[in-house]
Amino acid sequence: MSYPLLNQINSPKDLKRLTKEELVLLASELRDFIIDVVATKEGHLGASLGVVELTIALHYVFKTPDDLLVWDVGHQAYGHKILTGRRDIFHTNRRKDGISGFPKRSESNYDAFGVGHSSTSISAALGMAIASQLKGDLNKQHIAVIGDASIAAGMAFEGLNHAGVTQANLIVILNDNAIGIDPSVGALKNYLTKAKVGVKPKQDNIIEALNFNYKGPVDGHDLKALIKVLNELKNKKGPQFLHVITKKGKGLKKAEEDQVRYHAPGKFNKATGEILPKNNHDLPPKFQDVFGLSLVELAKNNEKIVGITPAMPTGSSLKYMMHTFPDRAFDVGIAEQHAVTFAAGLATQGLTVFCAIYSTFLQRAIDQVIHDVALQNLPVIFCVDRAGLVGNDGATHHGVFDIALLKSIPNMIVATPSTTIELRNLLFTASKGLGQPIAIRYPRGRGHIKKWQKEFTKIEIGKAIELKKGSSIAILNLGHLIHTVEKAVNNHPQKQQLGIYDMRFAKPIDLEMLTYIFKTYQHIITLEDASIEGGFGQSVQALAQQYKFSGRIEVLGIPDQFIDHGSTEELHQETGIDATNLIKKINLLVK
Repeated sequence: MSYPLLNQINSPKDLKRLTKEELVLLASELRDFIIDVVATKEGHLGASLGVVELTIALHYVFKTPDDLLVWDVGHQAYGHKILTGRRDIFHTNRRKDGISGFPKRSESNYDAFGVGHSSTSISAALGMAIASQLKGDLNKQHIAVIGDASIAAGMAFEGLNHAGVTQANLIVILNDNAIGIDPSVGALKNYLTKAKVGVKPKQDNIIEALNFNYKGPVDGHDLKALIKVLNELKNKKGPQFLHVITKKGKGLKKAEEDQVRYHAPGKFNKATGEILPKNNHDLPPKFQDVFGLSLVELAKNNEKIVGITPAMPTGSSLKYMMHTFPDRAFDVGIAEQHAVTFAAGLATQGLTVFCAIYSTFLQRAIDQVIHDVALQNLPVIFCVDRAGLVGNDGATHHGVFDIALLKSIPNMIVATPSTTIELRNLLFTASKGLGQPIAIRYPRGRGHIKKWQKEFTKIEIGKAIELKKGSSIAILNLGHLIHTVEKAVNNHPQKQQLGIYDMRFAKPIDLEMLTYIFKTYQHIITLEDASIEGGFGQSVQALAQQYKFSGRIEVLGIPDQFIDHGSTEELHQETGIDATNLIKKINLLVK
C-alpha cells in the first residue's frame, strides 16, 4: 500500500508544512498504515484508530516535544509513535527488542511519560506543569489525553481536584468513546453521555465546578475543528478541559461494530477486517475461562457468592457470571482500590466475595488489601489473573510482584495452582469458607490439561504434593511451570535422582513436606514465575538455613529487574525459567 504523505513525515515538524486538506488525507493514510501493520503483526487496534485525527492535530498545533504530551493509557498512542520518527520500525511494535506497545521515556523524547496502567496522565502532566512554573517557563503547554474509562478512576479525580486550584498550564483532553477495553460503566459515564449535547451552566458542569475552563464537546474526527479549538486553548493560561467525541475502531467497519473484540484482535484480514481463525480446536481451556465458568457453577449452588472485577469482565471471564447472575457480578470500572474495599464491605455482611484483578493492576490496591481486608481478616477471595510474565505488553503488565507483595501480609494465604484443575478446586475450597483472605494467582492463557473433572475436590490449605520421588535433587515448583519441570526431568538421563514437588502455596509453605525434603535430598532447585526478591525461593532458603540444610539451593525466578516485551517463550528463556536452563541447573548438581 502506498503512503505518499505519511512517508514524508519523519517528525511533527513535517506536519506543519502540510495544508489542512493534506492533513485530512494524511489521517486516512495513517489509519490505513496502522491497520496494515497490526493486521499481520498484531497489537492494540481500536483505540489508536479512534484518535488518528486528534493525534495529528495535537502534533500540528503544539510544539512537541517541547510542549509535553502524555497519553492515558498507551493503547491509543500508535499514531503518535508513527508520527514521531518510529514509522519505519513500527513493524517491531511489541516484539522482542522492538519498540514498546506503550509510550516509553527511554524510547523517544516525544514520549513524555511512560504509561501502561490507566488514569495517571493528569497527575503526571500537572507535575510537569508545576515544574515549568517553578523554572519560570510560563509559555510551555502540558497536555494529558485521557479516555472516558480512565477518567472515572479515583487517581484521575485526585489530579483534577489538585489542578483546579493551580494556575498551571494544563490541558486535559477527554477522549470520550464510551469504552475502555470493555464498555465504560458508572454514573460518570452517564453524565458524559448527557454532556455530549452540551452542558452550559457552570453549576451543571462538573468540570467547570472544579475550576477548569470547559470546551466541547467537539467531533474528534473533524480535523479542522480540532485544530481550531486546540489553537484557541494553546495560548490560554491555567487549567483547560477539552471534551472530544471519538469512535473506537474508526475507519475499520468490523472494529467499529465490535469494539471489545477489536481492542486487540490478533491477526485479521486488512481488507475486510475479518479476524483470521486460530486453530483452537481440541486445545486445553484458558485459566481465565476455567475461573469464569467454575464461578458460575459454584454460584448456582451458593446464593452468597458474588463476583467483582475492575473493568475487565471479558479478559477475566467474569462476563459469564455477569450474564448468568447480573445482580451478583459487578464491573466497578478502572478502580482497583474501590474494588478491593467494596469487596471488603460485602464480606463484612457474610457474602462470599470473589474479586478478580490482574496481578499488575492489583499493585494499585495493596494498601486496601492490607488495611481493609487483611487487617480485619475478611475472607475475600482474590483471583489474581495474568500472574507471571504476560508477553508482548511488557514491563507495565508483567505480574511478577504479587507473591512478594502478598506473602508479607499477615492473615493472607497465597496459592498458586499448577493446573486448571487445581485452580478449579481451589475456587471450590475457598467458596466453602476459610475464615481469612486468600489470593489465588494464575497465568494468562491455556493450561496443559484438556478437560477437567466435573466434580470439585477440596484442597487442604498449605499442603504440597510429591509428584515424583528422587534420590538427590528435589525440584520445588510453584505454579503453572510444572510442565516445564516435568519436561526437563523426563528428558534427563539421571531422572531417577530427581524429585518433583508441586508446592502449590507460597504462604503458608508446607513445613512438613519441606523438612522431609531437607532430610531426603542433597540439593534443591526452586522454580517460580515471579520475582526472586521476596519470592517463594527466598522463603525456602530462609527455612533451609533455619533447619540447617547443608546442601545447595538454586533459586529460579524473575531477576531483580524490569523485563521488557517479547513472546512468553522468549521471556522465559531470557529470565532462565525455561526447561533448558532448568536442565543446566540440574547438571550442575547431579552426581
